[in-house]
Amino acid sequence: MEREAAAAKGCLACAFPFWDKLTEAQQEYLCRFARPVHYDKGAHVHSPTENCVGILLLRSGQLRAYILSEDGRDVTLYRLFKGEVCILSASCVLDAVTFDVHIDAEEPVDALCIGAGAFKRVMDENVYVRCYAYQMTAESYSETMWAMQQVLFMSADRRLAIFLVDELAKTGGPDLHLTHDQMARYMGSAREVVSRMLKYFAQEGLVRLWRGGLTVLDKPRLQRLAAGEASGRNKRR
Repeated sequence: MEREAAAAKGCLACAFPFWDKLTEAQQEYLCRFARPVHYDKGAHVHSPTENCVGILLLRSGQLRAYILSEDGRDVTLYRLFKGEVCILSASCVLDAVTFDVHIDAEEPVDALCIGAGAFKRVMDENVYVRCYAYQMTAESYSETMWAMQQVLFMSADRRLAIFLVDELAKTGGPDLHLTHDQMARYMGSAREVVSRMLKYFAQEGLVRLWRGGLTVLDKPRLQRLAAGEASGRNKRR
């Protein structure tokens, strides 16, 4: 038990920039209410109609945050990976969050969860925790606005280029192991649109497609397209 508590304390100290601004009692309190959780791939982690999960610190796996329309369509807001903190899973304690967010596990997830009530108590006591919480909320809101801007105002080819460039930054290599369905879901687009644009990118020599993924062949040109420097014939939806 002591070893687990020490491990939890180490994870929290690395994840939270406000850790050294907490009193010893507050540190111990958060550690006491931090527990390991696991979600299988496809599991529903958080929704507006369910109990507030709490703050999640990802140790492995991937989470996807999205909004859902009345007819069941969803738009991905952002994804979270190992070492990142999910703040909107504790949206019940954040007055600034006024939109409904769903969070799913895209891969098997292991995380450290701090109960929403425990986090709120320390947030109310400590101004540094409160500032951190609202900074993270503001960043999530910014990600949401960026996602909506792409869906509403950008052409399909530029959106796909932006997505591919962002994914390359995460993987560090030219290969992306993503299906057309996954890319469409992450982009908030239709699979048919993504498949058509990928075929076009392949014809233009930007990518090479293979079953279950693709290889980027011309990253500089893809970056120019993502920046909006495409030629007229590329600006089709």
